[in-house]
Amino acid sequence: MAKSLERLYNGLIKENPTFVLTLGMCPTLAVTTSAKNGLGMGLTTMVVLALSNAFISLLRKVIPDKVRIPAFIVIIASFVTVMELLLEGYLPSLYDALGIYIPLIVVNCIILGRAESYASKNPVIPSFFDGVGMGLGFTVALTLIGLFREVLGSGKIFGYTVMPESFVPVSIFVMAPGAFFVLAVLTAVQNQIKLKAAAKGKDVSKIGSGCAGGCDKCDLTGCVSRQFYDPKATGSVEEAALKREEKGGAKDE
Repeated sequence: MAKSLERLYNGLIKENPTFVLTLGMCPTLAVTTSAKNGLGMGLTTMVVLALSNAFISLLRKVIPDKVRIPAFIVIIASFVTVMELLLEGYLPSLYDALGIYIPLIVVNCIILGRAESYASKNPVIPSFFDGVGMGLGFTVALTLIGLFREVLGSGKIFGYTVMPESFVPVSIFVMAPGAFFVLAVLTAVQNQIKLKAAAKGKDVSKIGSGCAGGCDKCDLTGCVSRQFYDPKATGSVEEAALKREEKGGAKDE
């Protein structure tokens, strides 16, 4: 239970796929013109992520290593197809709003990344909660971005007017550049929080790599994924992984 809760916290806060790892930027910037669209895309991705993680973990000892990536994509695509048909049948307005970005969930690097780095190496239950945690983190991020863009760009939240009649919408926020502005501000706020935590003596250097097991499972301090906090970091994630293999590899829990 503790490990499952840790995976939820990891996806929501420590390695939030949008604000920390900056993954899945295409749907993040494209569909967040409103809070409803952001919430819909986030929840759809979460369901696919959780189910594909669980299924891949269940088959991790059966899938041959040489064909694991094509196998992962087939599994992910199957769940995406199911979700697409469900949205088309029961939520046609959301289906129309998200459009091409629903089938593109298949190639979302968050899903394939978690399958490769976590689900293929860990038991079913922790893998399922890892998918739920990462999916919730993605959902929260998209909803927040969509909420700010919708309020500033149209004066509404989830389609309901919340700003006074004197409010003049800033239309750029519901256009493509607005997504970059809002994402930049929210990411800067999170980084500021981390820097304040570091100033108080908290260890934040082990946050945010996205590589196998996360930085909190890694004893290599030179990985470039920690460069924001560690000026001496020079190696790539791949180099860090190679060093771990030379040292005997990371032990699966």
